[in-house]
Amino acid sequence: MITVRKLSKRHGELEVLRDVSAEVHKGETIAIVGPSGGGKSTLLRCLNYLETFDRGEIEIAGVTLAPGTDARALHALRTKVGMVFQQFNLFPHLTALDNITLAPRVVRKLAPDVAKKRATELLARVGLGERGGSFPHQLSGGQQQRVAIARALAQDPDVLLFDEPTSALDPEMRDEVMTVIRDLAAGGMTMLVVTHEMQFARDIASRVWVIDRGTIAEDGPPSKVVDAPDSKVAKEFFGRLRRP
Repeated sequence: MITVRKLSKRHGELEVLRDVSAEVHKGETIAIVGPSGGGKSTLLRCLNYLETFDRGEIEIAGVTLAPGTDARALHALRTKVGMVFQQFNLFPHLTALDNITLAPRVVRKLAPDVAKKRATELLARVGLGERGGSFPHQLSGGQQQRVAIARALAQDPDVLLFDEPTSALDPEMRDEVMTVIRDLAAGGMTMLVVTHEMQFARDIASRVWVIDRGTIAEDGPPSKVVDAPDSKVAKEFFGRLRRP
């Protein structure tokens, strides 16, 4: 589903990503973890071409990305790869239902009644079937993030990317969102999730990538990477998280 070949990116003199290569198969859930500033979010944003990169190539959901990718490829990418952000990024002047239907109507040219039916189904799927008429300010943080997930699903994506989806939430709201992500994983959705949640990395992810200094320092199943890491950076990172 995803192949990354020698992906590199600089911010000025700083090399944020350095020759990153990886593969993700259909139905896998990848937890992307590691020290702050290591390149996790930049890698995720390159996968959706929200940030350009300097060298390398990405194949994702049948779309090839490279430096200078054209508008036609980006349009295809937006219909096949969904993104969920840390701060929800809902349009405050639109209801939950309208937030979800906007992209399918504009990008995929769905008829309004078809888009509305799909959005109603997705709101029910994330446990918000009665809140379609609510505006973002009338919803809790956890509810807003679940609307954001429904919005990403409205494009019927092959891949979902999550950038710290629970970091702005309190524990109860975090559990609401994690339940939705767990259900998506059980349903076979291919997902990459930047997270600091140990529980997610251990219980939901099929693989864990530890990103440090622009490279994948460790890659493997949670039982290995989280509980018995080989790399120094992974040992230090998980060791800090375990301290009371």
